[in-house]
Amino acid sequence: MKTPLKTSAVLLTLSLALSTGAVSAAPAASSLNTGKTPQAATISAAKTFVIELNGSAIADQGLQPSGVKEPLVPLRAVAEALGFTLTWNQSTKSADLTKGNIFTTVKSGEDRYTVNKMFTTLGAAPQTLGNKLFVPASFVGEVLQQTISVEGQKIVITSAVEHQKENGVITAIFADGKYPAIQIKGTGTSGLVLNIGEDTVFQKADGTKLTLSDLQIGMTIEAEHAMFATMSLPPQTPAYQITVLDSAQQPEGLLGTEGTIEDITTSQDGTQMIRINGTGLTETSQSEIILRLPADTAIVNESGEPAQAGAIVKGAKVIGFYGPMLTRSLPAIGTAWKIVVVTPQQQ
Repeated sequence: MKTPLKTSAVLLTLSLALSTGAVSAAPAASSLNTGKTPQAATISAAKTFVIELNGSAIADQGLQPSGVKEPLVPLRAVAEALGFTLTWNQSTKSADLTKGNIFTTVKSGEDRYTVNKMFTTLGAAPQTLGNKLFVPASFVGEVLQQTISVEGQKIVITSAVEHQKENGVITAIFADGKYPAIQIKGTGTSGLVLNIGEDTVFQKADGTKLTLSDLQIGMTIEAEHAMFATMSLPPQTPAYQITVLDSAQQPEGLLGTEGTIEDITTSQDGTQMIRINGTGLTETSQSEIILRLPADTAIVNESGEPAQAGAIVKGAKVIGFYGPMLTRSLPAIGTAWKIVVVTPQQQ
């Protein structure tokens, strides 16, 4: 995503200036007469900018040396002003920035930046000037997801709103790898992936604390997450808090099947039954299943809101969630705990 210098979103990593040791390059012939190193000469000839953060000027200035396409800002000064922690990694000669579950790495001379566990380029690399690490001004907008603009000789940075809330039904849980995550509001390339960090909070609606292992597919959650997301399909964003909204007790070991309602019947006791043919959401889920829909089965949309009346019809796209107690028939028969009706734009 290459947006202009003026960008808005939310906090993902921050800028900072840091010492990297003495400059080893020998001075050019012209500098021998002035007593200045080439780097010092570059800085003295650079265009300078006042940096204003949330209405107040910070002590360090921005620079734009000759031939550099955009202003540079001191990484440490900006990062610390925004409340981020900056750590110098001696082994890789790079700076790591963290705040909550937001992380990025910056290396002088390398146009490669981490955004939500994915790499991006800006068309400009960080530079070490005067023993401080500077990053392109676009880094603040593209990587740190703050609002930034250049107004004459002033660089204006405004902290973005950090969090937003979004409800959705869990369709996948990725807990076995290095980067745990939850997918809501769709399957495959649809919906939203919530990346889980060490600081992500899990709880019930009444405040009871939970862990990632307490979550199951089929649960309706409220996710407090970053204002920005990757351009991938599905998009990904850091999650700060996950709140389970379901009041009804769900069966242990919930299974799920996504597909089309191919048949609707009524049992002898008057319970509606639907046959779904499609794809199982877990290794033990059925690709084809007949589900009984008792009166307490929740019929919702991808956000967990009650679905419109009459949504359960032949040909409708749905995701059925059910317990592991199934008949041995083909197809197996079970009892639906929740049915998600997939809206047209999610098909």
